[in-house]
Amino acid sequence: MSVKFRDYYEVLGVKRDASEDEIRQAFRKLARKYHPDMNPGNKAAEEKFKEINEANEVLSDPEKRKKYDRLGANWKNGADFTPPPGWQQTEVNYDDLKDIFGDFNRTNARTRTTTRTTTTSTGGGIFSDFFEMIFGSGEPETSPTKARETEISISLEQAHKGGRQRLTMQKTRTCPTCKGTGIIGNTVCTLCRGKGLVIAPKTIDINIPVGARDGATIKVPSQGHRGTGSTPAGDLYIKIRIQAHPIFTVNGDDTNAEVAITPAEAVLGANIEVPTIDGKAEIKIKPGSQGGQRMRLRNYGLNKRGGGRGDHYIKLKIVVPTSPTEQEQQLYKQLMEISSFKPR
Repeated sequence: MSVKFRDYYEVLGVKRDASEDEIRQAFRKLARKYHPDMNPGNKAAEEKFKEINEANEVLSDPEKRKKYDRLGANWKNGADFTPPPGWQQTEVNYDDLKDIFGDFNRTNARTRTTTRTTTTSTGGGIFSDFFEMIFGSGEPETSPTKARETEISISLEQAHKGGRQRLTMQKTRTCPTCKGTGIIGNTVCTLCRGKGLVIAPKTIDINIPVGARDGATIKVPSQGHRGTGSTPAGDLYIKIRIQAHPIFTVNGDDTNAEVAITPAEAVLGANIEVPTIDGKAEIKIKPGSQGGQRMRLRNYGLNKRGGGRGDHYIKLKIVVPTSPTEQEQQLYKQLMEISSFKPR
């Protein structure tokens, strides 16, 4: 199987030496443009949004970005490359991957790539074969410590409202050929290579609690790696990662958004609709409002785990027409002539 290289830098429109801040800004700009809520029913925009999320998933994570950059000089060619034999099967030999990724630290690689995670939800997406090839497979864990960790990426809306989330991952199970013994007759089992364990996909449904926060951990009993012999499986610990939002930023329990208003609305005041995590809300702009001014909407922020909500803050941004009509220009000239307002 030939897997097409995906140039994540090109997807986000940034240079290869872009800073974390530049990557974050590029992602937010594109995510806002292609977000499904902004393009209802547009399949092309939905696929583009998934591609943008995948690129951000890699480039915003220093470890993933470092591994991705190890693809080397051929990244510019956009060329096809073929994964090592058997990469879609239950076990991956890391020695076979050196030609692609370089001689990176195998212990770190095993820790970072043991789990293949795919999340599906409303507005979510599935990572490409290219992504899963680099970050999605690993070797069976044969350590006596059977508890395992993985991460799940959810939207800000999911963190706010909670709900069920489907998680597909690779986990160890007893080798079906040798029944966990590692040998068949007098020879080493060819499927598990004598380990007694193999990796196989497992899908579970987990509950995202209302008010989940970035970095929080969910414990799922008995869903960790299986031990050798008759040792039961350990627990699974899932760390929550909240995706960057195209409109809102988060500060603790509070959300923030920037809203554009016209000079007339700033001078005369107006009732306008603003975005919140639950949809649109109407606020009153007072006459004489200034650009950069912040307005608070109490209890319009994120749900809290123990009940209650944070606040939502709106930052006003005064914008002017870039191509005013002839009549508008004339009115602005008249205003300049009669106005006694001196800002400087």
